[in-house]
Amino acid sequence: MNPLTINGLATLSAAGDRPEALAQRVADLAGAAHPGVPVGAIVTEALPHPQGQALLDFDVRARLGRRGTSFYDRATALAVVACGDALDDSGLTVDDTTRTRIGVVLGTTVGSLKSTSDYTRETLVQDKPYLVNPVLFPNTVMNCAAGQAAIRHGLKGVNATVTGGPLAFFNALRYAGNAIRRGYVDTMLVGAVEEFSAHRAWASALGPTGGAIPAGEGAAVFVIGGPADSGGPADSGGPADSGGPAVCAATTGYGPDGTAEQALTDCVARALRAAGAVPGDVTLLATSETVTAGPRPQRDAALRALDGHRPAELVVSRAAGDCGAALPALALAAALREPGTRSGLTLLTAHGTDGGVGAALVRR
Repeated sequence: MNPLTINGLATLSAAGDRPEALAQRVADLAGAAHPGVPVGAIVTEALPHPQGQALLDFDVRARLGRRGTSFYDRATALAVVACGDALDDSGLTVDDTTRTRIGVVLGTTVGSLKSTSDYTRETLVQDKPYLVNPVLFPNTVMNCAAGQAAIRHGLKGVNATVTGGPLAFFNALRYAGNAIRRGYVDTMLVGAVEEFSAHRAWASALGPTGGAIPAGEGAAVFVIGGPADSGGPADSGGPADSGGPAVCAATTGYGPDGTAEQALTDCVARALRAAGAVPGDVTLLATSETVTAGPRPQRDAALRALDGHRPAELVVSRAAGDCGAALPALALAAALREPGTRSGLTLLTAHGTDGGVGAALVRR
């Protein structure tokens, strides 16, 4: 595939509202895991643990004002702010000549789990005929965050949401690349978002890792592509191309019945071929694992594909918590703003509980 240039990025995470803050926290932890912070101030329901990786001081009204934000749920608020920050970072001007050529695609697990659950509960406990607040219904639609981001920032290009848990960001990258290369848009805001809530905290605690990493929240958005990236035949591509950061390959796969590790190894190998790269070009491995000790199947599967080459590692969940679909996107942002001058390719990996796997190669 043609490398797709990354012209801007933004993150919101427990480490702060800048990707540099997240990257610095990862570096400062030196392999340990951040214990999280008391989250009772933002969550009133019972929690499996009193600690979480949440943005305690996040206030969408302080960032965007009161108008139009009153009924944002937390996921929507995070996404809209992150999209605006990414546009600012890119320097891209949104006006009547460009807005129809700029799109948005966001990855998520199920949208706002809290909004969906709370609205559903209202239909069970309110007096018949189920006197729920209709204004809250739009928040139950998984495309709410992407749609509100486009409305807020005046973007009229392709707009989509991709679910899929840990694989959602990889599929969002592929979706954005297809939209650009087919000429539907010139530029895409592509990212992922998850909110912190009691619902997600319990889902994380009862998941396969047993809450080894505190539940977290975050959003990461990248401005990718431009007129030079859309349409036309593929160029030479690959990591040898000069220039700034770029997405060189994004692949996904499926390994049912205990074959996911081999599927991930194959997925990484396909990404290397698509990028025209060799294992030695990979200088950083960023997994979306949420473990502090014990087996590391993502790492092991990726290293098999790298045929003995062992790059440096980045496990962003240790700094940001279990952020679901947002974790790989946050990992990429931290890798691109990592302290120092590391060059080469970053390899991102993901492994879903259903056997789905994903890999992406990004030029730094």
